[in-house]
Amino acid sequence: VQLVESGGGLVQAGGSLRLSCATSGISFSIKTMAWYRRAPGKQRELVASITPGGSATIYGDSAKGRFTISRDNAKDTMYLQMNSLKPEDTAGYYCNAEPPITLYGVNYWGKGTLVTVSS
Repeated sequence: VQLVESGGGLVQAGGSLRLSCATSGISFSIKTMAWYRRAPGKQRELVASITPGGSATIYGDSAKGRFTISRDNAKDTMYLQMNSLKPEDTAGYYCNAEPPITLYGVNYWGKGTLVTVSS
């Protein structure tokens, strides 16, 4: 099982980033997938999710109108296009299935990718 997030970085407020999530070993094409984030001192929250075929998406209130989730089942890869970034979007961003994948009864997470938005 591998979940490898990439594409984070430092960006000014109002800027854009595109995150990628490369997966293996999770039967990607049949799973609802999601992006999560955890800001310093806060709980992990769901940012957006997408159904296996990509026909339906759900966004958290903080992401609506600014972020777009997508997936490429041929590549077992998911994306998050983030526009109009705000300092409050600063967080570690993680991809996973929805609900999260478990290994030996414990939720499995990748290393994430850090997004820092400066004001």
